[in-house]
Amino acid sequence: MSEFNQLNLVSSLRTAIQQAGFQAPTPIQSQAIPHLLDGHDLLGIAQTGTGKTAAFVLPILNRLISQPRRPRAGETTVLILTPTRELASQIGATIEAFSATLPIRHTVIFGGVGQYLQAKAMSRGVHILVATPGRLLDLINQGIVRLASLQVFVLDEADRMLDMGFIHDIRRVIALLPADRQTLLFSATMPPEVEELTKGILRDPVRVEVTPQSTTVEKVDQKVLFVNKENKRALLKKILEQQDIQRALVFTRTKHGADRVTEHLEKNAIPAMAIHGNKSQSAREKSLELFRNGEVRVLVATDIAARGIDVAHISHVINFDLPNEPESYVHRIGRTARAGNDGQAISFCDASESPYLRDIERIIRQKVPVDRDHRYHCEIAAGMFPEPQRGPSSARRQAPTPTRSAAPAKGRRPPPVVARHAEQTARPQGQRNKAPRVSGG
Repeated sequence: MSEFNQLNLVSSLRTAIQQAGFQAPTPIQSQAIPHLLDGHDLLGIAQTGTGKTAAFVLPILNRLISQPRRPRAGETTVLILTPTRELASQIGATIEAFSATLPIRHTVIFGGVGQYLQAKAMSRGVHILVATPGRLLDLINQGIVRLASLQVFVLDEADRMLDMGFIHDIRRVIALLPADRQTLLFSATMPPEVEELTKGILRDPVRVEVTPQSTTVEKVDQKVLFVNKENKRALLKKILEQQDIQRALVFTRTKHGADRVTEHLEKNAIPAMAIHGNKSQSAREKSLELFRNGEVRVLVATDIAARGIDVAHISHVINFDLPNEPESYVHRIGRTARAGNDGQAISFCDASESPYLRDIERIIRQKVPVDRDHRYHCEIAAGMFPEPQRGPSSARRQAPTPTRSAAPAKGRRPPPVVARHAEQTARPQGQRNKAPRVSGG
């Protein structure tokens, strides 16, 4: 299938798709939409940037148009559960783009802002509710949201949900859903915890997988620069002064680090803004808007804050700090080279981060090319990478290889998460087990 008009969508929705400027479906859309229109449960394995949001939004809208019903006060026909505020807002924007001329009511609820407007929207009832787990449970407990009439449940970014400690919240929500429903689960990777979750909530699901698990986008040009830690900010400044960098997303490991990098760039006449969990919702949305419209070409972010950022034409992703979770590297560089465009991923690596690079190369099953042609190249850092046949490296003795977080022992419960503010403060559960230990994010 090469065109949307071959996907058996209702005419009013095809018109909306055309008006939104969409020409042809992506692979995940062409594979998933027919099954969803037939009412099947679905397990979708796809990374951000593959068009998965439209893959579930379009058949949901088609269902609501074909089977119109007026939701009652406090009720919703469709629930889309997502881990972060930014991703919830992005999904809401996609729904708005396709349903602007359709008689569909939708709203987005998340923590970090007052609940008055969210409660007001729910008082009329909505066809589609996009929510983060903490605020959703808050409003359910207050009687503002009711799920008894739900027909479709979408669990988006399931792997990140579990990484952020939302498993108990997810199970509490699922326990409130009607048994007779259509369920969709999307995840970029399929760790054992997600596999177990799918068995409990999906009924004879169709499995759609459009990219290999935990692999990088083929069009991303990757390279690593060895540099001493104290020279990282000077190297970043030098790189961002290049004119070919149209829009760059810079990743740091901590919130404090994001602020320090942003302050350094501003002092050197490079406009930049930071986005992380300590920023207010209005500040985060302002930063994203300035980044989208090109007023600021550098956005500095932490992994959790960046989840759900869907900005077109990001030419470069720069890993100021290598992530201590190799899967995060895949998510990071997937922000560039979208929709057929090329993109570059530049990673800084100091001596203490050599184990992280080893883990990244293991998961992407390839070596990241080393760029030594820069003034801050560090031979000491480069020397931390001997060939495998030479035996154990000194790097591993000085900075032990980070281990993957193991599944909790039987009978043990993961650390508690305060549901009300979880989407603002949660960190990947395995991060404490990485070396060296860091704080923030």
